Amino acid sequence: MKTTLTLAATLALGTAIALPAMAQDYTIRAVANSNENDEDYDGLQVFKSYVEAASNGAIAVEIYMGTQLCSNGAECLQGVADGSIDVYISTSDGAAGLFPYVQVLDLPYILPNDRVAETVLSGDFTRDLRERMLADSGDTLRLMTIGNTGGWRNFANTKQQVSTPADLEGMKLRSVVADLPQELVRAMGASPTPIPWPELFTSLQTGVVEGTQNGITDIMSMKFPDAGLKYITLDGHAYMGAFWWMSNQTFQSLPEDMRVIVNDGFYQLQQATFASPKRKSIPAYEEFTEAGGQIYVPSDAEKQAFADAAQPVYDWFTGNVDGGAEILETLRADVAEAQAQMNENRARDIQ
Repeated sequence: MKTTLTLAATLALGTAIALPAMAQDYTIRAVANSNENDEDYDGLQVFKSYVEAASNGAIAVEIYMGTQLCSNGAECLQGVADGSIDVYISTSDGAAGLFPYVQVLDLPYILPNDRVAETVLSGDFTRDLRERMLADSGDTLRLMTIGNTGGWRNFANTKQQVSTPADLEGMKLRSVVADLPQELVRAMGASPTPIPWPELFTSLQTGVVEGTQNGITDIMSMKFPDAGLKYITLDGHAYMGAFWWMSNQTFQSLPEDMRVIVNDGFYQLQQATFASPKRKSIPAYEEFTEAGGQIYVPSDAEKQAFADAAQPVYDWFTGNVDGGAEILETLRADVAEAQAQMNENRARDIQ
């Protein structure tokens, strides 16, 4: 393996201290069940560049996109647990079977904006989750960081503009299999219909479902307007968190200096996934409107009406998920602290 750093790799190191040249000693196999147009791939590319450069070639990162090594959340997480896969990215519904309380980040309107979400997910909330998940998985599944994959979930449909929860009443909305997203659909008076992602285009086209809850980049990457999806309401009811897992056995087998590099690599990955959906959403919204799509931005009062309608979802979470009330209280406290700090910083910045 070449040990001479390219200019790009040198810049990616930032302030990292150069390590002595060495041969490749460790290999990290990273899996994402998506494609190279996805934010997950952007994050993995940054992770690979940083880790390989910072370790001066001691660590090699192999990226496997799609279903080469495993096909779904349960199978891939099992691979991480038994060490056949080193790194994997899942959504919350992909991990909810093992850790039901991870659905706390799917609670509607719990995170108000990107700035607060990124602060919370970069802090002790994620560290506390890591400790809980290590204990619950027998020290096998290590949560390294939480980034983003696709921006924010919004209500989108083939029928009409949606400005109030009443506009969703009776509509058939695609949902994942996880309980909490289905509870949200019911709370809005709509009918949840679990549909696998690859089948959603045809389901929209044929009327099996009339709407979905997705970010604009996913909507456009799948060409859903061609299936009749014409209306989006930017209510931002859920932050599309990306949970990045690593085999704890693999991580702990690394010497301390290599663990530092891998840890810093996941910070770089997280920042890349925070940024990528923002940039990709710009042309995606343009393409949506050019295809005849209509975008509606609810007022503060209208958004509050959606939040009020969603309250039964909180009751379901605290009543049905072990430790749900505790983890919800922790998240709310961290959100309030981040919001207060943001308000204070903003007040100073605009003077």
